[in-house]
Amino acid sequence: MKARLQRPTSLVTQAARSTAGLSVLLFAGLVFLGAGCSREPDFEDVPPAAELFAEGQKLLKGRKILGIYKWVRYEKAIETFQAIIDNYPYSDYEIEAQLKIADAYFDDAKFDEALSYYRDFADLHPQNPKVPYTILRSALCHYNQISSIDRDQTSTHEALKYLEILSTRYPYDPETRDGEIILQQLRTRLADNMMEIGDFYLVRTQFQSAANRFRGVINEYPGLGLDPEALYKLAVCYEHMKRTEEALRLYHVVRENFSDSPYAERADERISRAE
Repeated sequence: MKARLQRPTSLVTQAARSTAGLSVLLFAGLVFLGAGCSREPDFEDVPPAAELFAEGQKLLKGRKILGIYKWVRYEKAIETFQAIIDNYPYSDYEIEAQLKIADAYFDDAKFDEALSYYRDFADLHPQNPKVPYTILRSALCHYNQISSIDRDQTSTHEALKYLEILSTRYPYDPETRDGEIILQQLRTRLADNMMEIGDFYLVRTQFQSAANRFRGVINEYPGLGLDPEALYKLAVCYEHMKRTEEALRLYHVVRENFSDSPYAERADERISRAE
C-alpha cells in the first residue's frame, strides 16, 4: 500500500491554537496578579504627632540609674522628634520638634550638630518668638568649645558674633540679658588673651609687636579693668623704642587716673627716673 501523505496543518489552525495557548497564559497571569493585588500592603503605623512629642520629651527626661546617675537616650529621642518632622510637616509639633532635636544634641555635647539645627530654625522661622533663644544657644555652642586662653580664640570670636546679633536685634528679650553676662566674660577673655600675647613679645624685647597688643586692649576692650596695666606696659614699650615723650605721657595718665592701681606706683617710679 502506498503511504498516505499527511496533510499539512493550515495557517489558520496554527494561529487558532497559538491564540488559545496565549489566552490560557494570560488568564493564569491575571489570576496570579489578582491574588497579589488582593493582599494589603504593610505600612508601619505612625502614632499621632502629640503622642510622639510626649514620648520624645519623656526620653529627654531620662531615668536615674542607682538613684544617682541620669541616663538619657538622646539618639532615640532625636529619632522620635524626627518622626514628627517626617510625618507631620505642617503641624505645630513639627516646629517644636526642630528645637527639641537641637536641644538634645546640645545636652549631649554634640555642639556642631546642635548649632546646625539652631541656625536652620532661625533661618526658616525668622518671626518665631523662639529665635532669640536659638541665637543665644548658637553662641553657647561656640562658648562650650572654647579652649584655654593661650590657644586659638576662633570659638570665642564666633560666640561673640552671635551675642552681638542678639543684643542688636533683640535688646529687650530675656535671652539678651543672659547673653550680656556671657558677652562681658568673652570680651574679658579676649582682652586677657591679647595681654598674654603682649607679655610674650615684651619679654622677648619685640617691643613693636608687644605695643600693638597693649594698644589693642586699650582700644578694643576698655573698661574691663585692664586699662592701667595695658597703658603702663604700652609706655614701657614706647620707652624702649625711644619714644620717650609718648611714654612719659602715658605714665602720667596711669598715675593720675588709676591711683589705686599697683601700676600707678610703677609709673611714678618711671617718671622720677626720667626726671
